[in-house]
Amino acid sequence: MTASVFDHPILSGLLGDEEIGAQFAAVAELSAMLRFEVALADAEAAEGLIPGAAPTTIAALQETFTADIEALKQSIGRDGVVIPELARQWRAALGEAGKDLHFGATSQDAIDTGLMLRLTTVLSILDQRLGAVIAALDGLNGRFGGKSLMGRTRMQAAIPIRVSDRLSSWKTPLVGHQAAVQEMLLAGLPLQFGGAAGTLEKLGDKAVAVRARLSDILKLSDRPQWHSQRAVIAEIGGLFSQVTGSLGKIGQDLALMADNGTAVIGGGGASSAMPHKRNPVKAEVLVTLARFNAVQISGLHQALVHEQERSGAAWTLEWMILPQMAIAAGASTRLAIDLLQSVEEMGDR
Repeated sequence: MTASVFDHPILSGLLGDEEIGAQFAAVAELSAMLRFEVALADAEAAEGLIPGAAPTTIAALQETFTADIEALKQSIGRDGVVIPELARQWRAALGEAGKDLHFGATSQDAIDTGLMLRLTTVLSILDQRLGAVIAALDGLNGRFGGKSLMGRTRMQAAIPIRVSDRLSSWKTPLVGHQAAVQEMLLAGLPLQFGGAAGTLEKLGDKAVAVRARLSDILKLSDRPQWHSQRAVIAEIGGLFSQVTGSLGKIGQDLALMADNGTAVIGGGGASSAMPHKRNPVKAEVLVTLARFNAVQISGLHQALVHEQERSGAAWTLEWMILPQMAIAAGASTRLAIDLLQSVEEMGDR
């Protein structure tokens, strides 16, 4: 039993998403933070801040290092962040070269940048899946778009429309969401690199050059540190919520259409008591995921209040909320593809 349905050994079969969930596993998080450290060493060596041989030695950790997870678990209970103990373990593995690791950086640089690297993968997955949802809607339009359908306003019969009219109302926002995802990916999610209090004081006049090199290596955007300015987190979470909201509208409409006989949905939905029933399970869960993310977005807006140069409280709140929102968005796209591909009939009979 787990506290989250998204990694529950049973419920995750409905509500989880293994591909996106993998980006929030400990192994992915540790790997992403080490990528930051390796890239930082490359950038700093190029600017003469650490010895030229250091990057090769540090990069070897990616193949040889195995974290002591139990020690990390114990240390975060003391320190509130994983990097002090993780850096200790990295340095122990590096020996003499350990002094060149993490030079001028702070815990938040490694943790936030690692998150941005993983979210880049998440957004790439969502981009592909949104394309698949849009293609499925186009397929339905080709099959059923010309059929008549009673339009409904406030859940009452209004005037006749075409199935294509309703499909268009489903597709239009998804096209916009996919464009927003692609724009984020094209611009690059932001590198986090500010050092102890955001000023990169240890790097002196090399700070801007190192940050530019670091962002280039990691293929992230070169922006000034955002330790206490969290709009990017709220923006990404907002996009997750918009995706689940738009797919929730599709799920709600299809559940109602299945109820009034204007849609036939195949695949699953068996009842233990009524063998003749096919419950619109995936349509219902799209509604659930939309409502879940709608609730979570308020928490991310609470986390915008980062006091002074760094917050522990608000930052920790992000860790609790954003991964679940990402997995909910992933599950929603996964279920939407399956649902739309299982529609057997649409329109008035």
